[in-house]
Amino acid sequence: MEHRLLGQTGLQVPVVGMGTWITFDVRGQAAIKNASAVVDAAFAAGANFFDSSPMYGRAEHVLGEVLHGRRDKALIATKVWAQTESEGRAQVERALAFFDQHIDLYQVHNLVLWQEHLTMLERLRDTGQVHAIGATHYHSSFFGELQRVMQTGRITAIQIPYNPLQREVERQILPLAADLGLGVVVMRPFAEGELMRRIPSKADILSLQPFGVTTWSQALLKWILSDPRCHVAIPATRNPGRMAENAAAGDPPWFGPEERALVARLVARY
Repeated sequence: MEHRLLGQTGLQVPVVGMGTWITFDVRGQAAIKNASAVVDAAFAAGANFFDSSPMYGRAEHVLGEVLHGRRDKALIATKVWAQTESEGRAQVERALAFFDQHIDLYQVHNLVLWQEHLTMLERLRDTGQVHAIGATHYHSSFFGELQRVMQTGRITAIQIPYNPLQREVERQILPLAADLGLGVVVMRPFAEGELMRRIPSKADILSLQPFGVTTWSQALLKWILSDPRCHVAIPATRNPGRMAENAAAGDPPWFGPEERALVARLVARY
C-alpha cells in the first residue's frame, strides 16, 4: 500500500482508510467480534487509518476495544463535537482513554464551537497527546466558514465530502487546501450509499482494469484518490472482504483525466 504525506501533519497514511459511522456503533460479542475482523482485514491490506467521532454512538469505544494491544499499529482520527467547552473536555478525556492517551488527528466536528475547541486541542498538541489538528464539515453552506478556519494556520487537515455526485469542494476548498499544504480526508466517498444503489456493469468499467479496478466501489475510491489534493478516503463497512477490496483502490497507478471522466459519466448515466 502506497503512503502519502497527510499535508503538514507529518502523518504517513494509506490513501484508503476506514470510517466507523454506523458500522462500529454496535453492542454484543458477535458484533464486536465482527468489528475486530474488519480491523484485521484493514491491517492485512495495509490500511491503518481509522476515523471516528463521539457523534457516532459507541464507535469510538468499540474501535478502541478492538485495537487493544495493537493501538501502535493504527493512526486514529477522531473528533470533538460539543456545544460547550466542558462537554468538549469530557469527550476528549474519554477518547484519550479509549486510544492509549494519544490521538493522531483530532478534528473539530462540523466546526461546532471551533474557536474554543481549537484552543483546547492546541494545548493537547503541546503536551504530545495530539499529533495533528483538523476541522470537518459535510455541508457546502458551511464551506465559507471552513475556508476561514483553514486560513487561520491553526489546523493541518480538513475532512470534507467528495465524490462524483458531490463536487462542490472542487471550486474553492480543494484549491485552498493545496495552496496551504493541508491534508484532505474524504468522507462520504459513496455519497452515503447513493452511488452504490445502481452499479454499472463490469463491461462498463472493463477499461479500468489496468488501474487495478475490478469493482464499482474501487472505481469510485480511485476516482477520488487520483486527485492529488486528496490524501485519505474513509469508506465504512461491516464486511471484512469489502474492507480488503476498498483498500486495494489505494494502490497506484492512478486515473488520468479520461478515466475520471468515464467514472463521472457512468454516475450520470446510472
